[in-house]
Amino acid sequence: MSSRSIYRALAVAVAGVALGGTSFVALGRGLSPATTSTTGATVTTLPSTTSTGATLEAPPVTTTTPASTTTSTVPEPGWLVLHGVGDTNFDPDYIGSFRANGYEYAFAGLGGLFLADDLTVVNLECSPSNLGTPLNKEFVFRCDPEALPIAFANGVDVANLANNHIQDYGVEAMIDGIEQVRAAGIAPVGAGRNLDEATAPALFEIEGWTVAVLGMGGVVPSNSWLATEERPGMASGDDTEQMAASVAAAAEVADIVIVSIHWGWELETTPRADDRARAEAMVAAGADVIFGHHPHRLGEVEFIDGRPVFWTLGNFVWPYLSVPSATTAVGRVVVSPRGEMAACLIPAFIERSGQPVLRGVPRCPTGDLPIDPPARLE
Repeated sequence: MSSRSIYRALAVAVAGVALGGTSFVALGRGLSPATTSTTGATVTTLPSTTSTGATLEAPPVTTTTPASTTTSTVPEPGWLVLHGVGDTNFDPDYIGSFRANGYEYAFAGLGGLFLADDLTVVNLECSPSNLGTPLNKEFVFRCDPEALPIAFANGVDVANLANNHIQDYGVEAMIDGIEQVRAAGIAPVGAGRNLDEATAPALFEIEGWTVAVLGMGGVVPSNSWLATEERPGMASGDDTEQMAASVAAAAEVADIVIVSIHWGWELETTPRADDRARAEAMVAAGADVIFGHHPHRLGEVEFIDGRPVFWTLGNFVWPYLSVPSATTAVGRVVVSPRGEMAACLIPAFIERSGQPVLRGVPRCPTGDLPIDPPARLE
């Protein structure tokens, strides 16, 4: 079991750090000891981690050392198991099975997969708020905020909100939705009160690694949905320069940068030239993993300069509409202690509306690393 799993119910926002004009949000799951140096002594303390109604604290342990010695404790990197999935929807009007079965139903076919990994990123394809009124568009999705704590309890860590449904009920609902997601213990990325917030990564300390997650969306009903310095909105998935800058800023403070991005064209599984160019620019800027979604179809995983790009992960928590739309997968990335990466698609199928079920053998374009690292997913 990963150290994050032990503390998963105790995740909190730790700090907001300004760097180069971008706000960074640090979240802790399985926090490692922090070491500070003082004259004549090294003081090692385990940071306290709190959630509503719970506090975990450990008394400081002090070790005296010669005054001329400065000691720094840096955890050795361990194995990482990262998962990403595509479109996830908790709108009970769109997926009626939730009214009868509850939201645990969405995770019943996964065998606790997201609880055994180190980080799970989903694309939350809805407005997770009870505020606002629906826009005049073909599809509007309002996710029930009561589903969010259940998603967190089943292992969801990060929700990308940069997609073409985050403002289905207006800006007020979007801003409230960001807070609803955060209050449930899940890190919201890709949307905010301004551009700095929308392009800020969530930061995690896991197994000796600092992991950053960014959210972006290249599918917008209008440019008014995009965040600016003075306007709430989402982070663009079309502005290559801005995207690369966000990745580069995150790479300055993190060992691994993950991008969850809403892009592509509906029903197309092969990336077009412009999205391929954006992926190449992000990898060049420091992106290590790209989880793509929007086309409502499952595509393949490809490596660009040694970094996995999942072009489209398809639907995940979604109605059963057809065999092609119900065919899905969990994107898995395994990182070795030396930073080597393997990537796989773990097949799944939406057997009943709102319930993806794991099935089949993982498809892995590289066999250099085990898809189940030693003692990590037992």
